Amino acid sequence: MALSPDQEDRLQRLHRLTVYGRWGVVVVSWVVLAPLALWGMREQLSLLQDYFTWAGLRYGLIFHPWSAIALSFCVAITASVLVWQSRNILFGLPQRERQRLSKKLAAIERQGQQHPLWRWIHQTPP
Repeated sequence: MALSPDQEDRLQRLHRLTVYGRWGVVVVSWVVLAPLALWGMREQLSLLQDYFTWAGLRYGLIFHPWSAIALSFCVAITASVLVWQSRNILFGLPQRERQRLSKKLAAIERQGQQHPLWRWIHQTPP
């Protein structure tokens, strides 16, 4: 499916917004979840600061499962976005991703100016 240069620009803007959105989720998870997880482990972290051992870290995470889950989520989502964006940079957008973005762009076009992303997709470049 060949796109006109104007549609290709809109597709690239939509992809850029997707990238910003994913990194936004990463930042929010680190800003919200990580401090809560570290606060829940503050006693163990104080002890680990004086006497660090891997066993102490492991037991600290085992006895604070919610903190471990929150920190694991932060690390996993960061790694996921890094791998996804690296793949797109190195190999270009996969065909399936381009089709998904094209469908999303068509839905935005159908809805018109009432769609929240309309303004960012139809802006003229400086």
